[in-house]
Amino acid sequence: MKIVIAGGTGFVGNALIQLLQHNGHDIFVLTRHESKLENGVHYVQWLHQQEQALEIFEGVDAFVNLAGVSLNNGRWTKKQKKAIYWSRMNATLEIIRIMDMLTIKPKVLVNASAVGIYPTSTQAIYDEDFTDYATDFLGTTVHDWERHAKRAEALGIRVALARFGVILGRNSGALPPMLLPYQMHIGGTIGSGEQWLSWVHIEDVARAIYFAITNENIHGPFNITAPHPMRMKEFGQTIAEVMGRRHWLPVPSFAMRLALGEQSTLVLEGQQVLPTLLEQQHFIFKYPYLKQALENLLKAQN
Repeated sequence: MKIVIAGGTGFVGNALIQLLQHNGHDIFVLTRHESKLENGVHYVQWLHQQEQALEIFEGVDAFVNLAGVSLNNGRWTKKQKKAIYWSRMNATLEIIRIMDMLTIKPKVLVNASAVGIYPTSTQAIYDEDFTDYATDFLGTTVHDWERHAKRAEALGIRVALARFGVILGRNSGALPPMLLPYQMHIGGTIGSGEQWLSWVHIEDVARAIYFAITNENIHGPFNITAPHPMRMKEFGQTIAEVMGRRHWLPVPSFAMRLALGEQSTLVLEGQQVLPTLLEQQHFIFKYPYLKQALENLLKAQN
């Protein structure tokens, strides 16, 4: 297949490219830099003043939209929140524009999303049938992001909305800063410890996106979270167990809010989210349990 990825140079994009190349697909990555061919990947400049020639996108089977300023890129100032929001909206609307102009439309758009669309709760259990959304900054951003992506349906394109949980990777994503206190022998429960963490291994993220590209039954929102979410206290205890370190020094909520501001909601509040649609379609998680995921991710470090 011929697959176009926006945001392909990031954490998830790199993992997805490796998987797609391993399966023999032609990869085109949309980039702000000059177009080039490198390591078998076609990098195509976009979001540039000069109009992009559309011929290169003819015959594309799938678009994957991962573009957007990272949520973890500094404090959520007004300026940063504006960048987080509009980077996602502008990239998505540009992809819709490109697809609209193609003579032959792609079969599917897999658009990134996030479990932050669900309201935070220590009791609720969310799957794709839940239709309300959180009205805070993150919930509103994700809702609008999905709303723009769904415009592709009017073009006859299947739209799959990949709601990512907290993605764990060896050197990127949420895991390295979570490991640091344990590496310093001061790891402990963050906040109340009762908040849910709907985590997922980076390999399963890439595999689930590929699954959505190839499976016509995946449309609308689908949760990319491991089937066994954990409360923050148990999450930290599992890190300590795998690393052979103590879990003892708690980090109070006020300290996290002081350090991170509004961004602290990412670790102090959470949702219990299940990958119901993926499991109904018989997707098999390689790392369904946190301990095995951490053992895989930490084996090169211990």
